[in-house]
Amino acid sequence: MKSKSIIAVAIITMLMFSVVGCGGSSDVASDSGQQDDKKVRLLYVQWACASAETHIMAEILENYMDYEVEIMDVAAAAMYQGLASKEADAIFTAWLPLTHGDYMKQLGDQLEDLGPNMEGAKIGLVVPEYVTIGSIEEMNSVKDKFKGQIIGIDPGAGIMQASEQALTDYGLDYELVEGSEGTMIMSLKEAIDNEEWVAVTGWTPHWKFARWDLKYLDDPKTVYGEAETINTVVRLGLKEDKPDAYELFDNFAWTPDDLSSAMVLAEELGDPVKAAQQWIDQNQDLVQSWLPEEYKK
Repeated sequence: MKSKSIIAVAIITMLMFSVVGCGGSSDVASDSGQQDDKKVRLLYVQWACASAETHIMAEILENYMDYEVEIMDVAAAAMYQGLASKEADAIFTAWLPLTHGDYMKQLGDQLEDLGPNMEGAKIGLVVPEYVTIGSIEEMNSVKDKFKGQIIGIDPGAGIMQASEQALTDYGLDYELVEGSEGTMIMSLKEAIDNEEWVAVTGWTPHWKFARWDLKYLDDPKTVYGEAETINTVVRLGLKEDKPDAYELFDNFAWTPDDLSSAMVLAEELGDPVKAAQQWIDQNQDLVQSWLPEEYKK
């Protein structure tokens, strides 16, 4: 994750993805040197929070500001390289200072960080409320109950790096299982349905906390850091090229409850575009506060 070679591979991977307009059309992106003043390209990782906020921003750009929007679901490293190379315009899911900190250290001077769009995010090890231990320090004593596994997400994700460090710092005799957000959720659901113990890499905001009674295990060594922020990061030059889109992105700020409600809608409807449209309709005061003056209704 830290190496330049991995980031180089990530941008190649990014360029292989199809580009999908938020309205549902599928088109190959135009050459980066021929960007239209009314075209915006957004990147996100396939996490529930990232999908929700990116689709909301895309819907606002399309339906309130008459932009053509292209969105790409890519690996985390590719998000940052895409901005640094100016292949893309913005991301809304930079988890800092820990989760995506390595990317910002490597590429931060080639990007513009607009600061937090949400404060109070958190990462760590999450278990069902019925699990009787309360700290990571206790995990070795109940290894059999957890089947010696911590269920993780994408290899290379910041939370996976932190979890590898937790294995070392706490001396845990566990396997960190790689997968995706989807496989992590499936494992969590299956365990809860059977009232079994399970430990997963988790973060908030996330809709899973609304569906199930969950808790974080205490992290006395602070391996997972303190509270994180979710930041908006844009490519250099966006302010000059697309000042109205830049202003929208700079104004974008909401609470964990706002994001949670958007994720719950997306989970219930099973369609991120419809969920974004419904959330926007239900939160007009907040949406209007983000819009540049000339687009307010």
